[in-house]
Amino acid sequence: MKNEKKFAVSEVSMIIGSFAIQAMLYEVACYPSPGLVSPVSNGAHNDMNYYTFIDSTSVLSRYLVQFVQEGYANNSYECIFNRIRSIGVKAEEDMFLKTKGVNTHKGMLFLIGVCCAAVGKAIYEGKKFYEIRNIIKQMTKGIVSKELLTLRDKKNLSHGEKLFIKYKTEGVRGEVEKGIPTVFDFSLDFYKRNMDLTINNRLVHTLIGIMQICDDSTIIYRHSIGVLQQVKEEARETLLIGGMKTNKGRKKINDLCNEFIEKNISPGGSADLLGITVFLYLVEQYMNDLV
Repeated sequence: MKNEKKFAVSEVSMIIGSFAIQAMLYEVACYPSPGLVSPVSNGAHNDMNYYTFIDSTSVLSRYLVQFVQEGYANNSYECIFNRIRSIGVKAEEDMFLKTKGVNTHKGMLFLIGVCCAAVGKAIYEGKKFYEIRNIIKQMTKGIVSKELLTLRDKKNLSHGEKLFIKYKTEGVRGEVEKGIPTVFDFSLDFYKRNMDLTINNRLVHTLIGIMQICDDSTIIYRHSIGVLQQVKEEARETLLIGGMKTNKGRKKINDLCNEFIEKNISPGGSADLLGITVFLYLVEQYMNDLV
């Protein structure tokens, strides 16, 4: 083929990239997941289904490996971040081409791209798993002030940028600049503590756990801050009665599925963070085995 691109990819990048794919598929595979796409339901979405997510994950798979490879190199954190942003633009174009314009993974792509590169960098520098968070912070330092505090004259704003102007919510940029605290301070440990559940039930249980604390921009964009607070409260109530560990909790989650479809509520930001939780869980196991 003419102009065929060739990539030098390490085994580490392929392994970590495969964890990212696994995590993205785990997220969309679990059910009942209120308002979200799953093999059982389209949730509060009429433009996508389970197969749309499989298509999207498949087309993004090679970019996930590239994100890791960019980190697995002797480059500065700033350089790595700039390079993965460039790759991310092409990945997003391919995603939209594959899904015929449906936004399945835009937020996830940003989050997992940053995480993949940070993991690659940590392994390249021989650092411990817990140091990934600091690498993420260094890679994305200043992103909120550079990209959100300068929006006044920008045209064609993204959903997250519109929300910042309206509500001052920092969204996914604020999350990465703080080192993804939702995952590192809460959901990763929560996921580990519930290993007594089946994989599916642990994923759903962790999703509900994330929903109780996540300032979910997807919910705010579709509705309001007030609806987000209601969702958080319902998630807290669900965990108090046992979540996926009790019949009462499971019934409540099923009721939420019906409620969210009726009210058009989709906790897409929480779903993305569930995927990142699974990814980092797999990475931590792998890095522990390297020692």
